[in-house]
Amino acid sequence: MANLILVRHGESEWNEKGLWTGLTDIGLTEKGKEEGKSAGEKLKGFTIDFAFTSVLRRSKQTLDEIKGVLGIDVPTFENQALNERDYGIYTGKNKWEIKKEIGDEQFHKIRRGWDVPIENGESLKDVYNRVVPYYESEILPKLKNGKNILISAHGNSLRALVKYLENLSDSAVENVDIPTGEIYLYSIGDNGAYSSKKILK
Repeated sequence: MANLILVRHGESEWNEKGLWTGLTDIGLTEKGKEEGKSAGEKLKGFTIDFAFTSVLRRSKQTLDEIKGVLGIDVPTFENQALNERDYGIYTGKNKWEIKKEIGDEQFHKIRRGWDVPIENGESLKDVYNRVVPYYESEILPKLKNGKNILISAHGNSLRALVKYLENLSDSAVENVDIPTGEIYLYSIGDNGAYSSKKILK
């Protein structure tokens, strides 16, 4: 049995402003750094053998805050497969202004829907199709070997992974919302399936 720890990065400067960030490389606010430290405090007592992160700064900064609190220096792997969803034409725009323009229903589809295309961007399905192969090839074998893994990533890359881990339907994943700094803890068996899940608060 191994632990798979998923952490959404802390609040970024664009999260604070309500802007769609996507692949824009934005750093953490002071609140975001504190959320990273808080995640580290909640993980005291857990052994971590390997860490994985996206290539984006907010994800790496969050991981650095966690490592600092835990006083650990573990092998760490960065990969763009774990990057946030590309929001295309919506990148940099204010979410709440867009919501007023297009209405609640369409806004929810764009923000949370499974296979809803965005011009010049990605759907959650597209994110899933890059996250899951990377997980299966690089992370899952380590978990099956009993190694404890921490992944610091983004709302949508983690939602895609949660869909895979929990075998959620396309409609059920629309209800998955992972706040900044939140931690999902899965116990993974030798067969690669999860046996329990906790949200550390």
